[in-house]
Amino acid sequence: MPPDFWTVLFPAVTAAFLASIVEVVEAFTIVLAVATTRGWRPAIVGTVAALAVLGLVVLILGPALQFIPIHILQLFVGILLLLFGMGWLRKAVLRSAGVLPLHDEIEAFAEETAELQAQGGSPQTLRWIAGIAAFKAVLLEGLEVAFIVVAVGAGKGLLWEASLGALAACALVLIVGAAVHKPLSQVPENTLKFGVGVMLSAFGVFWTGEGMGVEWPGADLILLPLAAVFLLTGIALARAARTSFERSPA
Repeated sequence: MPPDFWTVLFPAVTAAFLASIVEVVEAFTIVLAVATTRGWRPAIVGTVAALAVLGLVVLILGPALQFIPIHILQLFVGILLLLFGMGWLRKAVLRSAGVLPLHDEIEAFAEETAELQAQGGSPQTLRWIAGIAAFKAVLLEGLEVAFIVVAVGAGKGLLWEASLGALAACALVLIVGAAVHKPLSQVPENTLKFGVGVMLSAFGVFWTGEGMGVEWPGADLILLPLAAVFLLTGIALARAARTSFERSPA
């Protein structure tokens, strides 16, 4: 086992895996609404087309990044991961505090189903509309995963490992979703988003520093205290926001 397994490889693959679960669960809800309303054919065609586009994004961006000087690449990837991580962490903190409502897959499924049923036109037109809805849902949710996979993998040459983590998450969600045949409302999306936000933010600071020539004490091991700082700060902010929200007048 390589010495950086627990500090770089495992967190990178885990971040890609957990981020993919969050996004794939949300995309699956829309795909399931399409399938139950207009049939599985447009749902599958739209999903496969979107996955093909996402695969091309990863295949094009991943190798292209190899031509960028390592310090510039680390700086770019670090800033990108920090933006993604802080965005996910902020939303998770606000949802945890009750300031923002938790994402409800049952409600999202009902809304998408109602919207599809309200569409008018011939059966062929309705199937096209449904397929486009599935394509758009998978593409939009998957683009964020694709950029996270590329960013996480590019910093230490772990593109394929991060991609496998994302593919494993997709397979898991699809298998479970196909078995239960209903929205996966029991998945703790906000907890996963919180954890991914912590990991991406820690990687973002680490690689931004490396890109700027910072000599981190302990090298890769500094990722552990960085993650701890973001975790504790996120928990503290969630508690403070919850207290402030509960005390504010209705």
